[in-house]
Amino acid sequence: MILIRNLYIGIDDTDSPDGMCTTYLASQIINKFKENGINLTDYPRLIRLNPFARHKTRGNGGVALKILDDDNAGLAKEIVLEEVRKLSMFDCDNTNPGVIFYDGEITGEMRDYAFRAIYEFITIDEAEEFGRSVGCEIHKFKKGRGIIGSIAAISLPLDDFTYELLAYRAPENFGTERQIDYESVYEMDKKTFPDTFENVDYSENYIAIEPKTPCPVLYGIRSNTPDALKDAKNIVKVKEPIDDWCIFKTNQHTDMHIQNASQISGMKQFGCYRVKGKVKNRPKIIDGGHMFFCIGDESGEIECGAYEPTKNFRKIVSNLMPGDIIEVYGGIGEQNTFNIEKFQVIELNDVEYRNPVCECGKRMTSAGKNKGFKCKRCGRKLESNEKVPIKIQRDLKNTEFYETPVSARRHLSKPLCRMDID
Repeated sequence: MILIRNLYIGIDDTDSPDGMCTTYLASQIINKFKENGINLTDYPRLIRLNPFARHKTRGNGGVALKILDDDNAGLAKEIVLEEVRKLSMFDCDNTNPGVIFYDGEITGEMRDYAFRAIYEFITIDEAEEFGRSVGCEIHKFKKGRGIIGSIAAISLPLDDFTYELLAYRAPENFGTERQIDYESVYEMDKKTFPDTFENVDYSENYIAIEPKTPCPVLYGIRSNTPDALKDAKNIVKVKEPIDDWCIFKTNQHTDMHIQNASQISGMKQFGCYRVKGKVKNRPKIIDGGHMFFCIGDESGEIECGAYEPTKNFRKIVSNLMPGDIIEVYGGIGEQNTFNIEKFQVIELNDVEYRNPVCECGKRMTSAGKNKGFKCKRCGRKLESNEKVPIKIQRDLKNTEFYETPVSARRHLSKPLCRMDID
């Protein structure tokens, strides 16, 4: 029996706000592999990590490649390290690439580490110590922070996953305005949704496949199947050359970052959760357009935020009332505020308590503290201080989910069009 061994390659933290993209670097490596007869044994992986982690990279995602661990393994390592040295944005203080090579089986402790990288915050020293303990060959450039995501990228199990097709620009066009035919993007979305998704934010007339940074990516289309991506690519028209394109298997839009919290007090800063609570106060907008309210349970309370970039989502949030029971999905940021990605209504409070209506038809007013009610029209008085429960109509619906718009959605957040996919 021939034992087939694989070589896993992890790469992260090669880009900066001024350019580059680790997926582009990976595509260049794959091209060099092909020129030398080295083939991947699976789709390249794009693994997004904790969106609330400190010191995160621009997209906070690591890339992983898998090839046979054969006579070409040494050459493959040379190609990877050469391309990382050549293309990484070393001039940026916050770019600290890390590369790992691993030729064993992915173990349970490696899978646990990967989930930690998505749920929590891991230091460079912790990552290096763990990597060496499981037999990773580690290459750090500058501080080498990229080893954190590199180990996670090769180790993470993907029970739920999506695919993303990334088309890359010719180098001479990096940093210039992208030449995408927007009408063709609308056409592509209408023909391929829901097999593809997150293409357009119709409420904001926003083309979501187009990056807004000077990176090498021309556009990115996301889907549940590779075939749908190829169909979509054939529909989208561009007015500049596509230098290369690559399909990545990814944990994007899976809610993989979300942990179940049984109570509010058990959540930690920089973690991502879903948790139930009762709305404590009416949502209010503050300067800057951000909206806040609190939810609580028997263990405590937490402030929730719907921020200005979520646009019309804030109008939905504004319909919440004290007494509503909801389950929120999101993460806890720097200010210990729960950043909402979506929420589900568990039970609406559909009762308001109002002053009684007089026999003459006029709603009564207070006659003073503990003095009952009086009618300004006819003068009638009531000694009772009890307000009357009134059934009210709500704009929200029980059991319904409500999500942020495409233009404000995080990479890992599962859109409602995928909520029936486990």
